[in-house]
Parts: sequence; structure tokens; C-alpha cells
Amino acid sequence: MKIEFKPISKENINQALTVYNWYVLYSTATFHLEAIEQQELEKMVSVGHSKYQSFFIYSDDVVCGFCYLSQFRYKEAYDKSAEITLYLDKEFKGKGIGKTTVSFLENIAKQNGIENLIAVITANNSASISLFEKDGYFKVGHLKNIGVKFGETLDVVSYQKEI
Repeated sequence: MKIEFKPISKENINQALTVYNWYVLYSTATFHLEAIEQQELEKMVSVGHSKYQSFFIYSDDVVCGFCYLSQFRYKEAYDKSAEITLYLDKEFKGKGIGKTTVSFLENIAKQNGIENLIAVITANNSASISLFEKDGYFKVGHLKNIGVKFGETLDVVSYQKEI
């Protein structure tokens, strides 16, 4: 399986929107409650930003998801840190693509002067937690009962890695 990464742009972001809105409608991986529009996703993934970059993930020339680095907090002192995020199409989970994607984003982060990566994960998302733990991320936070989706009260955990 050949994995490649290509930048997301305003012209091609709709493919990412389809993947993301599946998670909105059918999972607790995101706390959006209703499908979002293209403009909102453009802001989330910082389309065109030189430091906080976003990419499509291709498996054998087929879009299988997207990933991005985003600003951790909107204060300059945090500029050495970023949030790491990835969403895979449901058909491509469990194939090692997540591990390759995390490694790719870590390299991009290093190139852009980022020293810390933070993954923010719904606590019931054991697959994502396992992915990040296996890649050397350690748990640094646990917010209890922080959100409600599909009638379920949810916790959120944060994992960090110094790269």
C-alpha cells in the first residue's frame, strides 16, 4: 500500500468535508452536532497556512482521509506547540495509515519549528488513544463530562509528545 500526502486547498477541500461530516453525523470523534459547511472546515484546517498545514491522505491514489496541524492556543507564547488531528474514511481504519500519518505530521511540525504536539481525543475513542500511545504520546489531561453528543455525556483526554 502506497501512502501519500497532498496539501488541502480551497479548490479540493470538499473531499475532506465528506469524510469529516461522516464523523459529525455518526461518531463522537468530533463535537459538532450537525454537518458543517466548507467555510468552517477551511478555518479548522487553516487552508493555505505556512506553519499549520493540512493534507489529504492517499492510499494507492485514493483519498482515504485528511490530517492537519492547528494552532494550540491563540497566544504567541504557545507558538512552539500545535494540535495534531487526523480523520480516516471508515473503510481505511486499522490498516496502519494512522501511524504513517502521525509520523508525517511530526516531520512537518519539526520543519516548522513546532516542538510539542497535542492530540485532543474523546475518551471513548480507544483506537485513537491506542494510536497515539503507541507513537510515544503520553496522557496529560482528562476533562470529565465536558460534552454531550447522541445523548451521551463524554470526557475528553489530551495526549502530548515533545518532538
